[in-house]
Amino acid sequence: MFDKLFEVQAKAGEVKQRLDNITVTGTAEGGKISVTATGNKIIQSVNIDAGFFKEADKEEIEELMVIAINKAMEQADNVSQSEMAAVTKDMFGGMGGGNSCPL
Repeated sequence: MFDKLFEVQAKAGEVKQRLDNITVTGTAEGGKISVTATGNKIIQSVNIDAGFFKEADKEEIEELMVIAINKAMEQADNVSQSEMAAVTKDMFGGMGGGNSCPL
């Protein structure tokens, strides 16, 4: 039983490390604003097109930043879920990754 617990902890550490090396990007306004984050939801960079920055007002930039950040976080969630599903499938032979209940 403890062996399985240690295996799960080791696999979780491996997944976290892989997610640290995966980048996702969320964009808004046709790419004029982009946010890059890791698969672990750590924002690495924000880029705002210089021309757009000069012409847009504060509220518009703030709204679009929220959109771009949320898109990046959604992609990070998707990557994280995929990585965890792969680990679960490997550990349990595909039997532990579903949402079905045998009862």
